[in-house]
Amino acid sequence: MDNKVKDYLQAFGVLEATQRFLSKPQRQFIGGAWVEASDGATSEVIEPSTEAVLTRIPMGTAADLDRAVQAARAQFDGGPWSQLKPLERERLLHRLADLIERNGDELAQIESIDMGKSVEQARAVDIQGTIDTFRYFAGWASKIHGRTVEPSLPGNYLAYTRKEPVGVVGVIVPWNFPLQTMAWKLGAALATGCTVVVKPAELTSLSALRFAELVEQAGIPAGVINIVTGRGSVVGTAMSSHPGIDKLSFTGSTPVGCSVGKASMDQMKRLTLELGGKSPVIVFADADIPAAAQAVANGVFFNSGQVCDAGTRAYIERSIYPQFLQALAEYTATLKIAPGLDPDCFISPMVSRKQQQSVLGYIALGKEEGAQLYYGGEPVAGPGFYVQPTIFANCRNDMRVVQEEIFGPVLVTQPFDSQEEALALANDSAFGLAAALYSNDLGRVHGLIPQLRAGTVYVNAHSTLDPSMPFGGYKQSGYGKDMGAEQLEFLLETKAVWITLP
Repeated sequence: MDNKVKDYLQAFGVLEATQRFLSKPQRQFIGGAWVEASDGATSEVIEPSTEAVLTRIPMGTAADLDRAVQAARAQFDGGPWSQLKPLERERLLHRLADLIERNGDELAQIESIDMGKSVEQARAVDIQGTIDTFRYFAGWASKIHGRTVEPSLPGNYLAYTRKEPVGVVGVIVPWNFPLQTMAWKLGAALATGCTVVVKPAELTSLSALRFAELVEQAGIPAGVINIVTGRGSVVGTAMSSHPGIDKLSFTGSTPVGCSVGKASMDQMKRLTLELGGKSPVIVFADADIPAAAQAVANGVFFNSGQVCDAGTRAYIERSIYPQFLQALAEYTATLKIAPGLDPDCFISPMVSRKQQQSVLGYIALGKEEGAQLYYGGEPVAGPGFYVQPTIFANCRNDMRVVQEEIFGPVLVTQPFDSQEEALALANDSAFGLAAALYSNDLGRVHGLIPQLRAGTVYVNAHSTLDPSMPFGGYKQSGYGKDMGAEQLEFLLETKAVWITLP
């Protein structure tokens, strides 16, 4: 660990437990054992606010992935996990949730230090969301069942259906919400009786490795949960094409998701793909302008805009457009730009230099395309991968900054004159992950909700998530669902049984 990182941790009074975890050699978790990459390769982990080396993680290989799949396969096909009764799985998931809750402050610090995000936001959203997700799906373990049927064909039959776990699930996790997104995928998989192999994002693998220690402590059998760190081009590619994996659950960009999906479909793997977004926000003149401006800003600048369903396209009724832009800018100016461990941080650094440069490149592109830079738009002087929260005015839907996912703190805005125009602008996108409406006219809201081509519609808020509600998109934002009872169907096979009676 670089001295700059040590000073950073000391300055903000990081827990001793966090420092111990970050200071020790990191290993993969395969078949209940802590192992290096098969070829010994490692990669540096860069802390985003200091730009200094935090630690190193193993760069797993296809051989490591194969070993993890074999461990998961053995548990699913006849190991102790396959013999557990539903209530026993439920108890283990609750025990795991208890351990996450007990170590919540440490996990929040790890997530903040590794990804750069606000530690306060990590504790309230990422860690609490992880706990809630495991508790919610723990309850489902004992409530999965088929149905009996009274057939109409001649003869005497007993006919019923069985719900059976799909098998070994490969999980590819993004870098923006590493622990929480992993929980979205693991909670339902474990509740149904599946086993899993997880590939965390190369940039943010540390919380998954700390989580694996809690898996051990909870007494979950070795091989049920396996963590293989490394590059997507190596481990992710091997996972997509591995014949021992029955289902793949991926969250990430649309181009990578398409590649993963094509490789998986060659073997007819079951798939859940939660992909990119460019979520529209429609603000009507009857909205509470100060409250809506605050909600819109929070909806795009939370986690420094590194959120798949961030409300990045704002369409604002023309009569309030200047007033709304001013309210947006005034509120945005109150959001503190700071290192993630600063308790007052709202705008944290980007996850990496590459991501910072990508976002700054889009800001430059927006200017070239003729968008008016209304607020921000610059990097922040000094160390750290920071980008100021940025607002563009008077954009057009044919601009790349309006159509392409930027994945940073950049909001593009434009006025509209009619409800019909607003709807057409909102739906004019290859993506369909989420949308938001700001209005106090419930008749208008209920009329627009069915017409918006998005997997989630938020009203007078943004990114209101709960494990009981499904999450997933339309169009190029993917297919399948994470969370909610709906997710279970993507992890279960339905078997029809016919018994001919005398």
